[in-house]
Amino acid sequence: METIDRGSAGSARVAIVGGIHGDEPAGERIVRRLADELGEEGAGSGDGIVRLIVANEPALSAGTRYTDTDLNRAFPGDADSDEYERALAPRLADELAGMDAVLALHTSHSAPPPFAIFSELTPSVRRSVTAMPVDYVVDASGLRGTTLDSTVPHTVSIEVGKQGSEEAVAFGYEACLAFLRAHGAIDDEPPTFTETTVVAGDEEVPKGGGVPHVNFANFEEIPVGAVFAEDDVYTHRVEEAGVVPILASEEGYEEIFGIYGRVTGTLEPPASAGETVGEAESE
Repeated sequence: METIDRGSAGSARVAIVGGIHGDEPAGERIVRRLADELGEEGAGSGDGIVRLIVANEPALSAGTRYTDTDLNRAFPGDADSDEYERALAPRLADELAGMDAVLALHTSHSAPPPFAIFSELTPSVRRSVTAMPVDYVVDASGLRGTTLDSTVPHTVSIEVGKQGSEEAVAFGYEACLAFLRAHGAIDDEPPTFTETTVVAGDEEVPKGGGVPHVNFANFEEIPVGAVFAEDDVYTHRVEEAGVVPILASEEGYEEIFGIYGRVTGTLEPPASAGETVGEAESE
């Protein structure tokens, strides 16, 4: 794990994490570009900090999702574990302790559009999500409790695009700038906030074996009676109205086709776009 601290234009302590998965190099590229472009710690006009982290260096070097176990399924982890990622998880959490806002960068095999994910809606999370250029945010509070965003306060994950694409790197970089503006860490231009559609994650859709087929894209409503996905073991036919897929992919995950979700409403921007981060946290 590599940690790079940079200066801030404001008082907030914020962090951006890339390279949680080694087969998603976009996050590392974005983090290193930000490290090159932001001023050294103490160089900003504020007393806050921008912490940039490249999380899973061995997996990145190998070009594999993980070395021993999936880091984003290993939180809170175990410092004494023989599994590299399980031991890394508490070290990463310690680096993020006390942060006012955290953004974790991901890419996937699923189709656009990019989207954000949160597990606990805090005022900080509201600012992060509604400031970034995403139309959808997934409420993952009903899913796994072993991810970074489910264990580290004020964390938002963002799926910035197709794994291995230049478009994902470009979009992710712009999303990071929007995140930093939202929390006052950079002041090159005012932040902008827009409402975001909330999709609650309900359940993971298991994968069996054989040739997988996925018939619907992310956030596309699946008609009642239609088959979302199938392989030699499972045929997943939707029996209720209002179901949409999240992270829908044939090859992206070993054990699941994706997640079933439902649109539950919209996340509104903070009451005052000009309020300070401290004021936002007191809502």
